[in-house]
Amino acid sequence: MTENFEQAWVLLGVGMIAVFAVLMLVVLIGNSLIIISNRFFQESLGLHNAGESLQESISPSKVAAIVAGIKRVTGGRGEVLDIKRKDK
Repeated sequence: MTENFEQAWVLLGVGMIAVFAVLMLVVLIGNSLIIISNRFFQESLGLHNAGESLQESISPSKVAAIVAGIKRVTGGRGEVLDIKRKDK
């Protein structure tokens, strides 16, 4: 009976190590893919045109409030690229 328990513990340990290794590979490959795509495939967003339309349709205090909210929620890592009015 103890041999069965020993074999079960060994299988449990090997299985957990295998799952951990596979998940680490998934995370590392995913992060590498994100870094590579951000480095080599940046797109120009045309912020000048968006900024001009923002000034015409939204007051500067509302834009400042939106930007401050995004910075607070994302911890300073987020950036407002465009503001569009949602159609109802």
